[in-house]
Amino acid sequence: MAQIRLEHNIWLLVADGEKALFLRNEGNPFQPRLQVVRAIHEENPPNRQQSTDAPGRYFDGANVHKSGFEETDWHRIGKERFAEEIADRLYRLAHRGRFEKIVLVAPPLVLGALRKALHKEVSDRVAGEVAKTLTGHTREDIERILATA
Repeated sequence: MAQIRLEHNIWLLVADGEKALFLRNEGNPFQPRLQVVRAIHEENPPNRQQSTDAPGRYFDGANVHKSGFEETDWHRIGKERFAEEIADRLYRLAHRGRFEKIVLVAPPLVLGALRKALHKEVSDRVAGEVAKTLTGHTREDIERILATA
């Protein structure tokens, strides 16, 4: 994990495929005090609950062998769509001047989708990235983990 400096008033986005926390550091780099600005939660059930049936089959040329289509991963698509919605929201917040710098904290899949969807106005303000899932942690745990990073 790269060295992240949690300056006063820096924003953090702590997200996964279903939940996003927008936090602001009201403390200093040595004693961060994160306050929740906004929390977003979206349902994204596991793929087995979103699929309707088994993937389709097709005949493989002139012989009698059948091949299967790859099953669509609806859960992954939901995570990527959620990351795009978060990127949109970050653009609107940045455009209104709500934050100067932001640190992105998300699992690698979500962080990659988020990075691709970020507008230049937001990506210029990214002060750091942490490829880790911290949405299940308390605010105090997030402060401790990022302060010691």
